[in-house]
Amino acid sequence: MQLSGFVDSNYGACPDTRRSVTGFCVFLGNNLVSWKAKKQQTVSRSSCEAEYRAMTTTVCELVWLRSLLSSFKFDVPTASLYCDNQSAIHFANNQVFHERTKHVEVDCHFIRDKVRDGFIKLFHVRSTNQLADIFTKALHSPAFKSLVLKMGLLNIHSSPS
Repeated sequence: MQLSGFVDSNYGACPDTRRSVTGFCVFLGNNLVSWKAKKQQTVSRSSCEAEYRAMTTTVCELVWLRSLLSSFKFDVPTASLYCDNQSAIHFANNQVFHERTKHVEVDCHFIRDKVRDGFIKLFHVRSTNQLADIFTKALHSPAFKSLVLKMGLLNIHSSPS
């Protein structure tokens, strides 16, 4: 049983508050088990920070799901997290704090602990394969339909063809 998540953010998406939107979806094997799209609570100063905050939210979800699964006696030793922002991935993997990253709140560094502990494995995913885009961006119909198909979603209200 593989736990994997796709995470994305839309930097400064809200025209009124300039807050970014976090979007993620989590799969257990090939089954979509959790998803979310929500405006972030604070204004991010860069797309890297917005993506990092989104990654932290998703890691919290993965940790909770791991705990839930362990209560059912399912062992999930690691989880994969797919992100399309290489800067955020490098930031999460780098144990050295820099002057440029001091503004990121301490609670966001939770993800670094999970990477260091070996629970989270971070992977870059091309934007064209980023399933979480469906939660953060307005997509053209072909891209939307492609992501819906990749996520294995079905319209239960459509008439049979």
